Amino acid sequence: MPMSRDYWEHRYQTKDMSWEKGAPSPGLVDFLAAHPELPRSSVAVPGCGTGHDVRAFAAAGFVAHGFDLAPSAIALAGEKTQAAGLAAKFTLADFLHDAPPQLFDWVFEHTLFCAIQPAEREEYVRAVLRWLKPGGQYLSVNYFITDDKDGPPWPTTRAEQLARFSPHFELVADWLPRSYPNRTGKEWLFWWRRKAV
Repeated sequence: MPMSRDYWEHRYQTKDMSWEKGAPSPGLVDFLAAHPELPRSSVAVPGCGTGHDVRAFAAAGFVAHGFDLAPSAIALAGEKTQAAGLAAKFTLADFLHDAPPQLFDWVFEHTLFCAIQPAEREEYVRAVLRWLKPGGQYLSVNYFITDDKDGPPWPTTRAEQLARFSPHFELVADWLPRSYPNRTGKEWLFWWRRKAV
């Protein structure tokens, strides 16, 4: 059963936000610092939550857009971004099913794949293709867990990521990133480039 907007909004309303770490993905921070040569183009961050990763992109000079199902997430993201003196756009949207407001040069996701129902994973791949320009780049931080069968989050593996994305994307690189303390060794970062159509 797909989890609804109401499910995620309830998590925010009740402050049941175990994923909220108060800072952007350490792996993303390191990636942006390591690649100053990348064009500072448009990036979509689906499942943006309170917008930490969106703000990291904005601070690095990207045209950053955050999307989330939960109205409270969008409101918090906007408030925090304004308080930080950064420019980014936040929009209420269902990444899996909505049409994108534009095509993006980048899609970045931080454990969104692990937060959706496993039965929705093919829809997720189709959504990335729908939101990303041909030749665009997909950067993802996946949560490799083995001890949580009652998600979210639900486990994934490197083999699953390669099987699902390789038909449509070229793998630029993948590696074990720096992570939050309680996720050290449990996350894996993939950098994909969409194949030209």
